[in-house]
Amino acid sequence: MERVNFYVDGFNLYYGLRRLKGIDADWQKFYWIDFVKLFEHFVGDNQVLQKVYYFTAPPLKISKSNRQSRLLEANKLLGEGRFEVVKGMFYEKQTICPYCKSLITSPIEKRTDVNIAVQMMGDCSLNKVDTLVLVCADSDLIPPLQFIKQHYPDKKIKVYFPPDNFSGALRDFMRANKGKVVMLEKSKIKFLNSVMPDTVTKNGVTFTIPTKWKVT
Repeated sequence: MERVNFYVDGFNLYYGLRRLKGIDADWQKFYWIDFVKLFEHFVGDNQVLQKVYYFTAPPLKISKSNRQSRLLEANKLLGEGRFEVVKGMFYEKQTICPYCKSLITSPIEKRTDVNIAVQMMGDCSLNKVDTLVLVCADSDLIPPLQFIKQHYPDKKIKVYFPPDNFSGALRDFMRANKGKVVMLEKSKIKFLNSVMPDTVTKNGVTFTIPTKWKVT
């Protein structure tokens, strides 16, 4: 069986969903998604979904961090070892406003791109994967994809653009290498079929959807 790993840029996916919910409220339902179940819909009969790596960073704001934690822990519970979180970090960056000249503090997310690149290349080096699926629309990840193409030509690469995200550079890279991209926003039915119940319970452990994420 062909081993398939998914490498998900969590913030790329989350903020795409946030933008789309302003157009169609259904997309808010997908905040509370079973990632392993979702991506199993894209796996062929001769393939096995081996691992979903989810790359993110704990938000600095406690309420946001708590909501994210519930989602990730519920996925770990249901994923039974096939869902793994790789964490980066946020730090506060201070800049001077060019208009009012006051000091502005804003959160900056770091390490996600590097973590994705290291994980993909490491899995190839250790022969832990046959097909890599990058779920991201960040062209900064073209260099590790090029490295894999050059040094591990037997490995297959696919790129899925998260909802409401697109990269012409990534698309062109895939076309140049006889590949194609998948637009996940065209797979709404697969998302609908992968929404977790409001309360997830397994082995005596329970996680509940954050109230703010519920669609009324």
